Parts: sequence; C-alpha cells; structure tokens
Amino acid sequence: MRLVWGTVSGFLPATGGVQRLEVLLDDGSAGPAVAYPQLSGACHAGDRVLVNTTAVELGLGTGGLHFVVARVGEGEGVALDEPSGGHIMKMRYAPLQIDVCSVEEQSSVHHETMRSADDLSGMPVACCGLHSQVPLVAAAVKQADPALRVAYVMTDFAALPLALSEVIRASVEAGLIDATITCGQAFGGQYEAVNVHSGLLAARHVANADVAIVAIGPGVVGTATPFGHGGVAQGEAVNAVGALRGTPVATLRVSFSDERPRHRVVSHHTLTALSRIALATALIPVPLLPAAQAMEVADVLDTSGVLRRHRRIECGSGFAPAPDMRGVRVSTMGRGPGDDPAFFAAAFAAGEACARVAGGERGLGPAE
Repeated sequence: MRLVWGTVSGFLPATGGVQRLEVLLDDGSAGPAVAYPQLSGACHAGDRVLVNTTAVELGLGTGGLHFVVARVGEGEGVALDEPSGGHIMKMRYAPLQIDVCSVEEQSSVHHETMRSADDLSGMPVACCGLHSQVPLVAAAVKQADPALRVAYVMTDFAALPLALSEVIRASVEAGLIDATITCGQAFGGQYEAVNVHSGLLAARHVANADVAIVAIGPGVVGTATPFGHGGVAQGEAVNAVGALRGTPVATLRVSFSDERPRHRVVSHHTLTALSRIALATALIPVPLLPAAQAMEVADVLDTSGVLRRHRRIECGSGFAPAPDMRGVRVSTMGRGPGDDPAFFAAAFAAGEACARVAGGERGLGPAE
C-alpha cells in the first residue's frame, strides 16, 4: 500500500455517490482521484487529502486511480456524521467500515418481508462473469418486454462501491435497470443485503423484479490460474439461484478478439465457473454466430464438460438486430460492439433467455 498526502486542485460535484477530483500530490506527481462522499465527505479545491496511490503505482487498468482515504476540512472536530439508521457494517473492521441499513435487519421497513422470503419461484437470474455484461443483458430483457422489472444484484468479488460504476448509473437513468442491490461487503445500492442469497430474495420480494442479474462490480481479478480469478463468482451465483429455486441463466464470456488465448472463444473464467464450481443446472444461452465461430464455441462447451452439467438453448441474438441500449455505451476491455461482436451477442442472448423464462416459455423453468 502507498498513501500520499496531496491537495485538491480541481473537482466536480458529487454525482451518484462518487466525486471526481484532480489532485496535486506531495511527491510531485498529479492525477485524477476518486472520492466517495459517503466515506470521506465531499471535497473542495484546496482541501488536503490522504490518497491511496497503490493501483496507479502498480500500473493497473480497472481501478488504476487514486482514491481518497481522508480529507482535512476544518482540521478538527467531527469530519463526517451521517448515520444510516441501520446496524450492519460493510467493509467490516477496516478503517473505512460503513454502517448500512440492510433489507434483512429488524430496523428495516423490509424486515417482515424478508422474514418469510425463502424462494425465487422460478425467477430467471442471469449469472454474469463480468460487470460489462450487466447492461447488455438488461437491454435484451427490456427489448423483449419493456414491462419486465430488472434488478442488478452486485456481489463483492470486485469493486465494493456501486457508485464507481458509471455504466450502472447510466443504465438506471435510462430505465434498463429498475433496482440495484449490493451484497456482502459491496455497498451503495438502492437496497443493501448481507449476502447474495438475501440479495436475490430482495430482488424478487422487495424490488418486485421479474428478472435479476448477478455480477461482480467493475474490475475483475485474473492470475492465469484455474481458480485464482473473479470468474469463480459466476459459478457461486448459479448455486445460489439453484438453492433458492430460481432459474439460473449463465452468461457466456465469448470473444474472438481478445489476444489472450485463455480468454478466446469461451473464457477459461466461464469454463471453470460452469464446469467446476456450478453445481446447480443452468441454462446456457448460445447466440447465433458465423458458422466457424459457432463450431468453435460448441466444441469448447462440449470438451470442457459444461454441457454435461447444463442445458444449452439456442437464441436469436447475434443474428437479430442488437437491442436498443437507450444511449448507454458499453465496452469490454476497451472493445466496443464493432470490435468484439461475439461478446455482445452472448450477453444479449442471456437477456433474451431470461425474458423467455419470465414470459413462461415451456421447457425452460427450473423443474422442466
């Protein structure tokens, strides 16, 4: 870890729980920084701030920003006093642990609902491996049926503050996502939940969602080892949905543009999650792709053992026009839909499949 004092040289007003700053650091460098007013209070020009510069020093991509740890306002007294009304701590036992009012706790207006909530009643849940898949799945659901309510259930395998995600904020504003739930140590959603199981139940019974999307926040850990990556969360999400009697829909991470062999065709993150981690049976939506690519995807899914555990379903995504993103711009590893069409088609296919399940299509439910 590297902590450096600096001075705020420029700032934008806080939007959606996050504030973008420019900071002059005492080591002579300068750069953009992120502050979460919920944790440090809002920053202004001239404020002295203690900044975590570790990610920038390591040259990381996602997360490669400075983050404000603390600010010096008047320099004495109470720096921040904004109680949540709840008693659940997130980022527990860390210097910036934060109190939230979770949907489950006794002081929550949703406590009575959550006391009896123990079943998803077949609700389709898209289990994603990457954060960037979330708005794509949501757009495909809304394209199929705009009346379907979509909830994003964010796990704590990557970024913890939901506010960091500009694409989720844009998706909510555009009406692609109707509710957000942050689970585990993640925080900042419309609803807070103690774990992903409660988060899913809250999506169904508190947010009244017809479709849920479970995914990590921005950023994904990868180590080029079979299990040392954030993609494992996808398999665990499938298990949670199965345990709660929902319909797991696994979103394939497909790419023919990624230069890294382990992420080409179907990413090894997806293959590990679905062949080794996921114990519940999931639907595997496969988009329509050019013949050669379709054969490669089919071969990988077969030889990896994914299709021995799960049910493949064919989808029109990839052939049909892409759904309306309502102005929300999405990229994956810096690539847009024109650069990596198979990635986008696979995510759209998951949304299409969820809408089909929610619409009552025979043969796609959890017990069918």
